[in-house]
Amino acid sequence: MVNLPHHLQKYIVKQNYEKYTALDHAVWRYVLRQLKSFLKIHAHECYLDGLEKTGIDIDKIPKIDAISEKLEKFGWRALPVSGFIPPAAFMELQSLGVLPIASDMRSIDHLLYTPAPDIVHEAAGHAPILIHPEYANYLRQYAQVAKKAILSKQDLEQYEAIRVLSDLKENPNSTEAEIKSAESQLEQVTRRISFISEASELSRMNWWTAEYGLIGEMNNPKIFGAGLLSSVGESRWCLSKRVRKVPLTVDCIKQSYDITEPQPQLFVAKDFKNLVDVLESMAQTMAFKVGGVSGLDKAIKAESVNTVQLDSGIQISGVLSKYHLSGQTIAYLQFTGPTQISFQDKELTGHDKNYHQHGYGSPLGELVDQDWANLSVDQKYSLIYKSGVKIEGTVTQVKSISDNAKIITFKNATAKFNDQILFQPDWGLYDVITGHVVTSVFGGPADRVAYGETDDFIAKTVPPPIYTESQKNLFSLYQSVRNLRDNPTQIKDSFLSLYEKVKANAPTEWLLFLELLEICNTQNIVPEIEAELLARLLNLKNQNDKVAGLIEDGLSLSHEIN
Repeated sequence: MVNLPHHLQKYIVKQNYEKYTALDHAVWRYVLRQLKSFLKIHAHECYLDGLEKTGIDIDKIPKIDAISEKLEKFGWRALPVSGFIPPAAFMELQSLGVLPIASDMRSIDHLLYTPAPDIVHEAAGHAPILIHPEYANYLRQYAQVAKKAILSKQDLEQYEAIRVLSDLKENPNSTEAEIKSAESQLEQVTRRISFISEASELSRMNWWTAEYGLIGEMNNPKIFGAGLLSSVGESRWCLSKRVRKVPLTVDCIKQSYDITEPQPQLFVAKDFKNLVDVLESMAQTMAFKVGGVSGLDKAIKAESVNTVQLDSGIQISGVLSKYHLSGQTIAYLQFTGPTQISFQDKELTGHDKNYHQHGYGSPLGELVDQDWANLSVDQKYSLIYKSGVKIEGTVTQVKSISDNAKIITFKNATAKFNDQILFQPDWGLYDVITGHVVTSVFGGPADRVAYGETDDFIAKTVPPPIYTESQKNLFSLYQSVRNLRDNPTQIKDSFLSLYEKVKANAPTEWLLFLELLEICNTQNIVPEIEAELLARLLNLKNQNDKVAGLIEDGLSLSHEIN
């Protein structure tokens, strides 16, 4: 993957276009026809133009490489991924101008909506709106901010529980017991969440804008969120009076959401610039902008790998466990577990997480009656900070990174603060960094490539489905119908025999009969057969409430020629 950092490459998969069955293509065609019919009136004006300009064909599942080639004209590209990828990875990809597209296809049982990411949502939902420069700018800015958000250990646990449940619900081979167990696990994890992290707040903003956003006039908004643009049911539901419409402000981050239920309220942006304004309001409150004690408190609560940046430019990445104050001044920082020290987002040689594998601590602030520039190697010093921290030891190295950024290494060192021991000689060498104040605290390691795998960057692939012989035979029937549509000259010779075969082998497969009816309508097949197909579909509609609405919607478009 050209220009893609190594730690992100593991999420990219081959689309493997041959894996899509004829049923998959039929489901895509049904969904896209329904969406196009509704959204040509109710979506943002750039949507239909976006479908065309991103090369998204109504009739068959698109090739992601082809979408990427089209998106390059708008400063983006698309790459295939499998199912859920960690939020941090998704945001970093978007910050690089990459739209991750889940290459998996929803099943016919989740035709209107799937809880798992799929190519309908990613390609037909996200890609078309990217042609609008103001929206694309917002999405990139959002990704840059989201990359800096502090992600908590609790967030990761909830994310994993959601991923497992969604994958199970979309997998036709899952048992009810497996799904119920996963639902119970998600409920338990959700109940344990004790605070709302920055990452959670930003995920809410993303949900109410890029996923479920409306735009324009309050009394006649248009759809631009990908979750709505890719869901036939929710795209209709969202504009009804049953859904409360709220002007978009930064307060949207206070509103939680349930991915398994239709949303009771939605936010309406005045225009795409409104999105940028709201994002900037949120960013100004975040730890990467504010730093200080409030930023440190967020990192400690999170119990995850985060970075503390000092005014000297030095960055410490790890799990912050505590800090000491002298009045209102931060006197000492303490990290546990593998810790990385960097400068300007580049790991410093000799200060990787393996060297500092058991944690790291250093005082901050100014020295009393001493200057770091005057220290000499092989000299023993007793240094006192204005905060009261005291260091005693012999200097073995002074590493100058810049005029203000240095790392001073001591041997036989002791560090104390108010009679509390912070470091003692038998712990090894003591590396002290220079810096007075905490200017920024942000999520993840400063040099993620050098740091390596973190909990939020675990890659898991959705296993390919295993089909029974019965399913394979059904796919063959769908393929035969598609062959007829693609080769109109063969219809008169093959239609009747195929119709008899479908009746005998798939008498309840409503989508097959709907596709046959569409061929009848467009090719002037014998009227009696058309009437029989219509009667059969109406009968299936009356017999099964679950598909009644799908059949009715399909019949409403059955006379349209794509």
